[in-house]
Amino acid sequence: MYSFMGGGLFCAGVGNILLIISTTTDYWMQYRQSNNYMHQGLWRYCVPGKCMTHTDSIAYWDATRAFMILSLLACFIGIVIGVMAFIRSSSFSGFDKTFAAGILFFISCFFVLMAMAVYTGVTVNYYGKRYGNWRFSWSYIMGWVAVVLTFFSGIFYMCAYRMHECPRNSNSR
Repeated sequence: MYSFMGGGLFCAGVGNILLIISTTTDYWMQYRQSNNYMHQGLWRYCVPGKCMTHTDSIAYWDATRAFMILSLLACFIGIVIGVMAFIRSSSFSGFDKTFAAGILFFISCFFVLMAMAVYTGVTVNYYGKRYGNWRFSWSYIMGWVAVVLTFFSGIFYMCAYRMHECPRNSNSR
């Protein structure tokens, strides 16, 4: 059980770091315009020599930002509860912390998946039709890696929960 929880905490910790980096950096997309390379993230866009804050409230940026922040929060709370379950903290004994952490990691995975899907769909439809020289960049790729890591942290914690619950269920018969 503890090996699953350890693996889940490792995946969740790395996933949370990747979520923070992905959300805050400016390399979701790179493109070339007028022989200059430019890049943009969720909060700023950069042209050679300077970066500027997005001043427009474009719905897909707002949705992507909101989903990424919700994913960060769910993953962080899942890590806190997962550590409490790992050290067998007795506070909040009314619910199973292993199960709660697993659910929070799946919720985090869902939110980051929604963020990536919204951003991908709109970006491909808009830039793919108008510009030929653009590509997704490393901040975006980190977001997809975070999807996988938060998913596996949820799987690990659900396996730990099942291992913890199976002996209880077999003894009650």
